[in-house]
Amino acid sequence: YHHSYTLFFFVILVLFPHVFSTNTLSPNEALTISSNKTLVSPGDVFELGFFKTTTRNSPDGTDRWYLGIWYKTTSGHRTYVWVANRDNALHNSMGTLKISHASLVLLDHSNTPVWSTNFTGVAHLPVTAELLANGNFVLRDSKTNDLDRFMWQSFDYPVDTLLPEMKLGRNLIGSENEKILTSWKSPTDPSSGDYSFILETEGLLHEFYLLKNEFKVYRTGPWNGVRFNGIPKMQNWSYIDNSFIDNNEEVAYSFQVNNNHNIHTRFRMSSTGYLQVITWTKTVPQRNMFWSFPEDTCDLYKVCGPYAYCDMHTSPTCNCIKGFVPKNAGRWDLRDMSGGCVRSSKLSCGEGDGFLRMSQMKLPETSEAVVDKRIGLKECREKCVRDCNCTGYANMDIMNGGSGCVMWTGELDDMRKYDA
Repeated sequence: YHHSYTLFFFVILVLFPHVFSTNTLSPNEALTISSNKTLVSPGDVFELGFFKTTTRNSPDGTDRWYLGIWYKTTSGHRTYVWVANRDNALHNSMGTLKISHASLVLLDHSNTPVWSTNFTGVAHLPVTAELLANGNFVLRDSKTNDLDRFMWQSFDYPVDTLLPEMKLGRNLIGSENEKILTSWKSPTDPSSGDYSFILETEGLLHEFYLLKNEFKVYRTGPWNGVRFNGIPKMQNWSYIDNSFIDNNEEVAYSFQVNNNHNIHTRFRMSSTGYLQVITWTKTVPQRNMFWSFPEDTCDLYKVCGPYAYCDMHTSPTCNCIKGFVPKNAGRWDLRDMSGGCVRSSKLSCGEGDGFLRMSQMKLPETSEAVVDKRIGLKECREKCVRDCNCTGYANMDIMNGGSGCVMWTGELDDMRKYDA
């Protein structure tokens, strides 16, 4: 009897191997649509596998298949956080993910690659793919002892979602890709949509823009050492640790969750044009919209034009800076304020001219600003006074009483006033 029981137990294991989930794909394994097999991260938070959507607007209305990662533990509507082949869907239920040499490759029904990690470096074979606890899908070589060193990682290729420990921004050395968020085309179509969230790195200060195609919709303001200047509510995110990296190698934003309450948080660029901060917990799995922007009309890019600021508590919401008047009074009266304001009297650039202190403000767009990290606000003012082209100045960093100098020499644009 003992031997019969042992044999029966062994047969059960062979017949039903899929009851054991794993987070690793080895070179002699493959994920296929037909097998319905998935990878599950340690902690059971994330799952990687194939999913399908039906594109209603397509000529044939057929299903599209994708390789993606989603939250395993959320109930109801499945929440996807990453898609490999978002713009190159599989058109039937025959697809295979496997390791080929030193790369991951996704093959269609005719064994034609539709997506690949395309690794070109030197690797020690064999390599393995692994879904980590934080949702990062990585490729490692067999000889590495550094658990944080990857040949390839999905975190370097965001889709519409930013997870904790991911980065948005740009590497300044090498040819590494720019990390941006791009919306789904629609709630049921993961292909690249109209909206993106991208870090502008051309100027001396760096700020994120929300774009609709190539048109700017919203600007976060520059990083001030604590938060993005145009997102005051960031300082109230008690369980989120925000960080901004700005060195010779990279410029990037990332965040981590610093609580012990199993709160899961993500940023998402929605297909309707909003950057959302969404939270959920294992005990309350339904999603909670923690924050979303643009929040109001004052968040819209350059809504009031140059030398004007937007204030939701005034009517009209656009206001000229003191010493300035509407550039076109007739249009201003008709509530078309996009032309902004002009000086009511010409500057003499000498005695009698001074600066107006404006507090609780979103700093003007910084693409043309001049930055000096070595001096403080007093020296910044003196430097601005000596330059007849200087239109305003501010601290670059508000930590520890303030440091650094930002000077504007062009138009002051895209400002708004916040509640105290």
